[in-house]
Amino acid sequence: MPDSERNLAVFVDFENLALGFQGQRNKFDIHRVLERLVEKGKILAKKAYADWNRFNEYTASLHEAAIELIEIPRRNMTGKNSADIRLCVDAMDLAYSKEHIDTFVIVSGDSDFSPLVSKLKENGKHVIGLGMQNSTSDLLRDNCDEFIYYEDLEQPKPVVATLDKQVPERKRKMFQLLLDSLLALRRENKEILWSSLVKETMKRKKPSFNESYYGYRTFSELLQDAQSEEIIKIEIDERSRSYKVTSFSGEQPAASAVQPTDPRRRRRRRRRGPAKPDAASPAAEGSEDASAATEPDVA
Repeated sequence: MPDSERNLAVFVDFENLALGFQGQRNKFDIHRVLERLVEKGKILAKKAYADWNRFNEYTASLHEAAIELIEIPRRNMTGKNSADIRLCVDAMDLAYSKEHIDTFVIVSGDSDFSPLVSKLKENGKHVIGLGMQNSTSDLLRDNCDEFIYYEDLEQPKPVVATLDKQVPERKRKMFQLLLDSLLALRRENKEILWSSLVKETMKRKKPSFNESYYGYRTFSELLQDAQSEEIIKIEIDERSRSYKVTSFSGEQPAASAVQPTDPRRRRRRRRRGPAKPDAASPAAEGSEDASAATEPDVA
């Protein structure tokens, strides 16, 4: 199954995240997490586990993100371990009952989830971990197929090129969505950015996206307009006769394997002329013999 068709299930150990955010000014932003995960594929299940009486300030944003909140009341003999056990049971139940879900995301840094990760991988599942740098266990991080640090989600996004002032604001936002999607595909190591793949990524990031809303009859017209605004460069594939994006604004050019020669060094070599042969080499000896043979005898 190609990466673009991955089906994800997300499990959030909110108790562990709360530990990682202690002493920090910024609050946990679930939308930032989901925005990164939709680049991996379609999210089919989202669950978060905690004693929600202790985290009332986060419940509204989690509900808005359509995350199912699993209540784990904290008692004298239960608490954090109860949340861990319930998360593991639900994850394994989903792994066995929903074969079409091929990717599991564990949002936590707790090493207790390492056996769960191993068992999911035994069942042919791809496991992605996501957690805070200061509260993530090396054991969990190294056992996952991929691991994303929450702090890395704050990287700046490329902005659209300077556009004409007559371009409407909604179209500027559409071009920004296009750039965000292209950058996401590069992060997923997509070498060929087919137009169909770009459109699919844009719809995952913004399900309401439709090119006709912005005045285009087809998605190809949208790409042509973006090229005319110098936001992207496109070309037609000779076989499929469909567009593919070759480069875009804000993309870091790949470093060349062969470093260009300094022109000043070339000029210095020209001035020096050919290198003189070593006196000890056979070529040097041959040149000396030749010069001696051409020298006239002095009476």
